[in-house]
Amino acid sequence: MSDLLSIGASGVRAYQTALTAVGENIANVGTDGYSRRSVTMQEISPAAGLAANKVSAGSGVMVLGIARATDVYASAAVRSATADLSRTTTGVTWLNRIEGTMTGDQVQTRLTAFFTAARTLSAEPTSTALRATMLETARSTATAFSATDSAFDQINADFDGQARQAAHDLSSLATSLVRVNEGLGRTQPGTAAAAQLTDQRDQILTKMSALSDITSTTDELGRATVRLGDRAGPILAATDSTGSVTYQRGADGGVSFHVALQGQISDFVPSGGAMAGMLDGAERINATRGAFNQVAKNFVETVNGLQAGGQDLTGATGTAMFGLTAGTAQMSLLLTDGSKIAAAKGNQGSRNADNLAALESVRGSVGFEGKLTQIVTDNATTLKQRQTVADAQSAISDGAKATLSAASGVTLDSEAVTLMRFQQAYSATSRVIQAARETFQSILELR
Repeated sequence: MSDLLSIGASGVRAYQTALTAVGENIANVGTDGYSRRSVTMQEISPAAGLAANKVSAGSGVMVLGIARATDVYASAAVRSATADLSRTTTGVTWLNRIEGTMTGDQVQTRLTAFFTAARTLSAEPTSTALRATMLETARSTATAFSATDSAFDQINADFDGQARQAAHDLSSLATSLVRVNEGLGRTQPGTAAAAQLTDQRDQILTKMSALSDITSTTDELGRATVRLGDRAGPILAATDSTGSVTYQRGADGGVSFHVALQGQISDFVPSGGAMAGMLDGAERINATRGAFNQVAKNFVETVNGLQAGGQDLTGATGTAMFGLTAGTAQMSLLLTDGSKIAAAKGNQGSRNADNLAALESVRGSVGFEGKLTQIVTDNATTLKQRQTVADAQSAISDGAKATLSAASGVTLDSEAVTLMRFQQAYSATSRVIQAARETFQSILELR
C-alpha cells in the first residue's frame, strides 16, 4: 500500500505543478513578452532489483522541469523586423522636421515678395513709398532666412539630445542584460525562475533591436552575448561584462556612435534600429542645411554685388544691403533707408532702374526660389518613399510578431482544455491516494 500511496502522492505533486503552470499561462495571456509554460514529466522507474524480478509496475511520476515555448527563428525575425522598422520610422521623423523647418518661415514666399517689390520699384525708381516697401520685404526676407537657420540649430539640438538618450538607453539595456545573465547563471535550468529570466532576456534583446541592429548568441544556461551589427561587430554585452555606448558630433557636423568595453573603444555604424535612422536623419539634415545656406550665400552676394555696382537715389555708390554670418544663413538687413537702394546702374541718374532689371535677370538665371523649391521637393519625395517603406515594414513586423505569438504565446481555448485535463488527472491521482488509504484501513480492520 505504501507503493500505491507514494505513486498517488507523486501524481498529486506533479499535477499541482502542472496546474500552477497553466494558471500562470492564463494569468499572463495579455502580458507582453510572456512565453507559454508547460511542465515536462517522466515516469519514476522502479528500483533495479524490483524491475529485474518483474514485481513492480512503476513508482509514479516526477516533474523534470518547466519548459518555455519558444522559436529562436521567429524571435530573430521579430528583432530583425523591429530594427528595420525603427530605422525607417526614425528617419521619417527627421525628414518631417526638415520639411517643417524649410516651409515654416515661408522663406520662398518672402524671397518672391522681395523680387516683386524690386520689379515694381523698377517702374518708378524715385518713389519713396516703393523704396520703403522693397526695404521692408528685404527685412522680411532676412528675418525668414535667419529664423530658418535658427530652426536648423534647434533640430540639431533636439537631435543631439535624442541621440545621447538612445546611446544611454542602449547602455542601460546592456547593463540589464548582464544582470539577467548573472541571474541565469545562478538559477537551476528548467525552473519557473529560469523561464521568467529568459523572458526578460528576450524582451531586452527586442528593445535593443529597436535601437540598433544586433547579433546575439546564448550559452547552455541561456546567457546572451550581444554584438552590435553582425558577428564581427563590437561586443556590447557578454555573460559577465557590459559596454557603454556614447554619441559624438564632430566640428564638421558629422555624428557618430562609439562603444567602450573593458577599456577599448570601438566605432560602430548601426545599419538598423533608431540609431541608424538617426544617422540617416543627420546626413539629410546636414545636406539640406548646406544647400539652404548656399542659397542664402548666393542671394546675399548677388544683391550686395549689384548694390556695389549701382547708384542710390542720391547718386552715391550703393552699399551692401545684407549681412551674412559665415557658414550659416543668419542674415541681417544693413540698409536702414530706402533711398540707399541702388536702383540705377553706373552714372545714369536717379530715374534709371537698370540695376533692378539686372537683379530680375539674375533671379531668373540663378533661380533662388527654384532652388528652395527643389530642396523642399527632394525632401518631400524622400519622405514619401520612406513612409511607403515604413508601411511595408510595419506589415512585415506585424507578421513576424504574429508568427512568434503563435509559437510561444498563450491561447485561452488551448489552456482551458489543458486545465480540464490536468484537473481530471489531479482528481484521479487523489483518488489513488484515497484508495490506498481505504485499502490500508481495511487491512488493519481484519481480524
